[in-house]
Amino acid sequence: MVERAPRRGGGGEPGLFTGLAPRPLADRLRPQKLADIVGQDHLLGPDGPIGRMAASGRLSSMVLWGPPGCGKTTLARLLAEHSDLEFEPLSAVFSGVADLRRIFDKARERRSVGRGTLLFVDEIHRFNRAQQDGFLPYVEDGTVVLIGATTENPSFELNGALLSRCQVFVLNRLDEAAMEKLLARAEAAEGRPLPLDGDSRRALRAMADGDGRYLLNMVEALFALQKSNRRCSGSIQPVLSAMHVDGVQLNAFIFRSKRDRNAACCRKRRSVVDERRPADIDDRSFVDEILRVRQSHHDGGRLGGVRKRCRVHP
Repeated sequence: MVERAPRRGGGGEPGLFTGLAPRPLADRLRPQKLADIVGQDHLLGPDGPIGRMAASGRLSSMVLWGPPGCGKTTLARLLAEHSDLEFEPLSAVFSGVADLRRIFDKARERRSVGRGTLLFVDEIHRFNRAQQDGFLPYVEDGTVVLIGATTENPSFELNGALLSRCQVFVLNRLDEAAMEKLLARAEAAEGRPLPLDGDSRRALRAMADGDGRYLLNMVEALFALQKSNRRCSGSIQPVLSAMHVDGVQLNAFIFRSKRDRNAACCRKRRSVVDERRPADIDDRSFVDEILRVRQSHHDGGRLGGVRKRCRVHP
């Protein structure tokens, strides 16, 4: 399956042999239409705010706040295609004022001939306050429709003036049902089932912790393990060995974003691992403990504070 390249400004056309180059499973399974995005029905459903925008064909500037692997970049690209806007992707990590000026100049030229531009800025919180102020006049007059993606709380990381010109939408971590859909798509793409039993399949979803890209990376490693004719018993152990997991890495599997976790969760996390090797961990108790600790974190209301400071659509 060869993914259709998005429209982009500045020579983003694929090469003659691009389709023959190897691509990660997560990239090959990237959604091709809005309906294929999983786990974000509160935003993309018929009654969701982004779903209504897409249906009307009129987008407003927005900030997408969510954890890694929940679909922020894919959503921005598909919104550009759905709205017939020119897609200009930018990473705040690698870009500066000169890149912004170039994009704004091209957006002005397009606007003069009746074409719109969707500017997608990944990790928008990496821009400093002065750089963020540079967006204001172009967002204000509609030269660009800005979609910023961030994993950080926008009420603390983005200027109030920029937030006042954008709507903030919270993307959820993928739930069990959404991750199971991704597993089914991966199996369909590979033409074979995963070599895992029910408990191990559940453990795979638990270790991904709502990150769809990470889940598909583990699935790809498992399929490679199966193709190499190594024995797959159906337990969780092939998952751990395929990903080269030891006790320290298993710690990171359970909670990869330590900054977002309080000290109590960190203590629970350490008690789960307890310096055991993967072979010493019982599948069912391992999964149950991951889910229990993860739920105790999610119930802590980490998104509550932002709603008091900016307009957030949960």
